[in-house]
Amino acid sequence: MNFARLRFWAGFLALAAVLAAQPPYKGAILVDAADGRVLFEDNADVVTPPASVTKLMTFLLVAEAIRDGTLGPDTPVVVNAADSRIGGTQVWLKEREETTVRELLFALMIQSANDAAHALARVTAGTVPAFVERMNRRAVALGMTATTFRTPHGLPPASRRIAEGDLTTPRDLARLSRHLLEHTDILTYTSVKGRDFRAGHPTARIEMRNHNHLLGSVAGVDGLKTGYTAAAGFCLAATAGRDGRRVVAVIMGAPERRLRDIKMAELIERGFAALPAPNVSRPQPVISHAPLPPEAKTEESSPVIKFNLPPR
Repeated sequence: MNFARLRFWAGFLALAAVLAAQPPYKGAILVDAADGRVLFEDNADVVTPPASVTKLMTFLLVAEAIRDGTLGPDTPVVVNAADSRIGGTQVWLKEREETTVRELLFALMIQSANDAAHALARVTAGTVPAFVERMNRRAVALGMTATTFRTPHGLPPASRRIAEGDLTTPRDLARLSRHLLEHTDILTYTSVKGRDFRAGHPTARIEMRNHNHLLGSVAGVDGLKTGYTAAAGFCLAATAGRDGRRVVAVIMGAPERRLRDIKMAELIERGFAALPAPNVSRPQPVISHAPLPPEAKTEESSPVIKFNLPPR
């Protein structure tokens, strides 16, 4: 008998059992969009990087500038060198290229373009550092007490030290998401599955595809924002509306994209099951730290969930 091999497999199985017992995320929360009542939470105050979900605050500040008249959807934006040098996901903005605030907002929410986030921050506040200061002031005003923004896009810091990057919690992101739904037209942008950037350009046109694979797969899903970095894991702030009811759910730090999406679909179904039917008075809050019920463990268990997700 090979005792070394037995010890190896015993250790492997023990580790697998520990991992299987842990939640498939760092933290999660599910709320009624109408009044913010918590329907489910699990480690919802964990402070962790949001990755590109950061762009929700970027969208809010640009939307508020449009509302206040300092910007317009058709305001021209001339790309500068710094905009064009932002890495990660992008629409490959070119220095001296001219576009509009509206087109950059679509790039921000559909493509999750970091270069678009940088350009929008600069044109909104004059400089990116000034915009980040606004992000943090706005977070305080919204009651996002555990949030610190350091970028308009969510890319990790050059040092790779988590503490030096953007940080927030599922609870704070749910609060931000509800505010966006109530006070902006964010669904105009986040509900779009695909759109061309530089439409009509013979060589530079880019087909943007929304990273939120729940659009069209889970009934009522029309937003909001995905995110991923190695440090953040797979994150998603999602919302769905059905029959005049709406839920908001946030998952942060999932180890794998498909797993994040399946767990998010389960949360959305759990949310609508907890809400009263249309034209029925609302019950008292249902707050639970319990694991999801066994009957919600696969997409096949709900007739409205039809996953056909492409591989990452």
